[in-house]
Amino acid sequence: MPPEPPVRFYALETDRLLPLEVERAAKNAHELLDELPLGVYTAFRTFHHERLLGLEEHFDRTDRCMQLLGWARRLERALVRQRLHEAVRAWPFEDAFVRLDVLARAAPRLPTQSTCLLSLSGLAPLPARFLTEGVRVEVAAGLKRADPRIKSADFVIARRPYPLNRQDAYEHLLVDARGRILEATSANFYALLGGKLRTPEEGMLEGITRKFVLRLCGELEIPVDLGPLHLDDLPRADEAFLTSSTRGVVPVVEVADLRIAEGRPGRRTQRLIDAYRILVEREATPAWT
Repeated sequence: MPPEPPVRFYALETDRLLPLEVERAAKNAHELLDELPLGVYTAFRTFHHERLLGLEEHFDRTDRCMQLLGWARRLERALVRQRLHEAVRAWPFEDAFVRLDVLARAAPRLPTQSTCLLSLSGLAPLPARFLTEGVRVEVAAGLKRADPRIKSADFVIARRPYPLNRQDAYEHLLVDARGRILEATSANFYALLGGKLRTPEEGMLEGITRKFVLRLCGELEIPVDLGPLHLDDLPRADEAFLTSSTRGVVPVVEVADLRIAEGRPGRRTQRLIDAYRILVEREATPAWT
C-alpha cells in the first residue's frame, strides 16, 4: 500500500467534503494553490488532533478581507465548521497545519464549483531549543503587502524567497521606508521597551494570536503601548518575540546582526509562553459539536 500523502486537499461543498487530487510532490498546503485564482486565506493549527483556537476570529477576519476586496460573498460558517471538523477527524496523524482559502472565482481545473477550499498538511513541532534559546530573525528589504489589512493568498508566493522556521532565520521582518517594523512575513512582532510591550497598531495584518496575547498582557499586568516600533528602538529593547496561530509565542534574541539585550529569552516572554499554553488548553475546542 502506498504511503499516505503528506497533504490533503478538499472542496467544501454543501452536501459533502469533496477530496481533491494532490500532486505527490506537494509537501505542504501552500504548494497546492499556485495555479488557482487566488483570493484570501487564513491558516491555523489543530491541538490534540481536533481542537482549534480562535476559529470564529479567523472567520471574522476572512469576512473582513472579502469585504475590503468588494466581494458580496461571506463564509457560510456552519458549513465551514462542519466540513472542517470532518477533515480534521479524518487526518491520520497527530496534529495538522490547516489552510482555508476562498478563491476569487471557481477554478476551471478543479472538479467543483465551490470557491472554498481546505488543505491539511503535517505540523512540524517547534523545537524546544527555540523556546529556551530563542531565534534569530532577518529583515526582508522591499517586501510588503499590497494592503496590510487583507490576508491575500498571493502574498504567500511573494514571501517564498525568504526562508522560515530555521533557528538562524526563523522569520523576516517587513519594514517601511521610515524604518518602522510592521510585522514579519507570517507573524506579528513585539519588543519590550522600558517595561512596556510595544507592537505596531497599524500598517500590519492583525494576527489572531496577537489578540490573545494582548488579552494575556492585561491578565499578567504587562503594560502595552500600541504604536510605532522602529529598528532604531531595538538596541534599547529588553526582550522581543513573535506570535502566529501555528507557532504561538516564540522568543527573538537577535534581529539581523543586532542582539536583543543579553541574547536570551526574557522573563516576561516566558510568562506569556506559559500563559498562552494554558489559554490553549482552556479555550481550544472542536470546530463542530
